[in-house]
Amino acid sequence: MKTQTTIRVEETSYHQAKEILSQMGLNYSQAISVFNNMIVLNKGLPFELKIPNDKTKQALDELETKKGKSFKNVDELFDDLDS
Repeated sequence: MKTQTTIRVEETSYHQAKEILSQMGLNYSQAISVFNNMIVLNKGLPFELKIPNDKTKQALDELETKKGKSFKNVDELFDDLDS
């Protein structure tokens, strides 16, 4: 027995996902069924979700506001990492 459902997703990513799935030989409905089955098999999401810690939040904020460190080249980056 099957059931029908309606979901709302962002339009651009929906079309991108459909194209990728098509290349894999799947349609969107089949992919959702695979995802649903993986939730059942894993008794949860089939990937890990984490709440970002303070260090991660700071790094994301620096990335978004472009206030993080920048380097002229890879050598400068590695020198900074070594110090």
